Amino acid sequence: MTTALHYFRWAFLATLAGLAGAFWLGWGYSHNLSGAMSFLLIGSVLAVLEISLSFDNAIVNANKLKEMTPEWQRRFLTWGILIAVFGMRIVFPLLIVVVAAGIGPWEAVHLAAARPDEYARIIGGAHLSIAAFGGTFLMMVALNYFIDEGKEVDWIRTLECQLRRCASIRGLEIALVLAVVMVFSAVMPSDDRARFLFAAIGGLLAFLGVEVLGHVLDSRQRALSAAAHGGLGAFLYLEVLDASFSFDGVIGAFALTQNLFLIAIGLGIGAMYVRSMTIMLVERQTLAQFRFLEHGAFYSILVLSVIMFGQTLWHIPELVTGVLGSSFIGVALVSSILYNRRQNEA
Repeated sequence: MTTALHYFRWAFLATLAGLAGAFWLGWGYSHNLSGAMSFLLIGSVLAVLEISLSFDNAIVNANKLKEMTPEWQRRFLTWGILIAVFGMRIVFPLLIVVVAAGIGPWEAVHLAAARPDEYARIIGGAHLSIAAFGGTFLMMVALNYFIDEGKEVDWIRTLECQLRRCASIRGLEIALVLAVVMVFSAVMPSDDRARFLFAAIGGLLAFLGVEVLGHVLDSRQRALSAAAHGGLGAFLYLEVLDASFSFDGVIGAFALTQNLFLIAIGLGIGAMYVRSMTIMLVERQTLAQFRFLEHGAFYSILVLSVIMFGQTLWHIPELVTGVLGSSFIGVALVSSILYNRRQNEA
């Protein structure tokens, strides 16, 4: 059987190359060893932050990938990682500045390189809309998992049984998300309310749009070939999901540094570990071996969505997000191990 370290060989290479790039970047800006080491340290912290925030992302990716054909799995793990690293960690922050400041892409790149403080200020100004969009999308993802008549395994039995029984109520998850949005908008300053509601509705429409598009595309593919199940629609779903997961890490990274290129290096290293974890979970069928691991991931997503809503009103450190998300997954892993032990003893 392939060892766990084998799956992370590309992530290790990306770590070496990325940290070398961070050192070189720091030397280019400061022209001294102290500045280079500072960039190296920040790049390392960003990578660890991204990995800690992305355990649940890897588990959800693996859960979706196991339904896809090998061809589409390869496409997601190659094209998808390119989109994740270059799209969300580089292009996305640039697009925020392009839209918010009304400038061209090359001007945004120049702004990031020459005036990083102003670049970070523009990104920070867009944080409310990003948090509202991402929080709504991720809350829909989590509730869609729990409010499902076809769900057979329960971890927190009392809560999950009740949610499953409510699955026959059409649109319940949408109503719950809209209720949360209304509560936060009610206590929000009036100047921010319109932007918050617009972005939250956008997140809801994005989820519903991806769901509809996925069903249409996959139904057409199945009509052409029975082996095409879980193809382009699932690919698009995973890309939007990865983007939503990335919002928190990208915005939070500016608390450590305003340098776009250093952020791209640190978060890009983390994204490679997410890819490696996803491959390992799929090929070693880890989700099947650990009964409640998937549940822990979706509880973590639910908590992350609430935190993103909370960030529209208060500052919540990224450390809190990482610790809470990892804790749910860790407890779910322990519960799975204990369950397997009881089954073996029976």
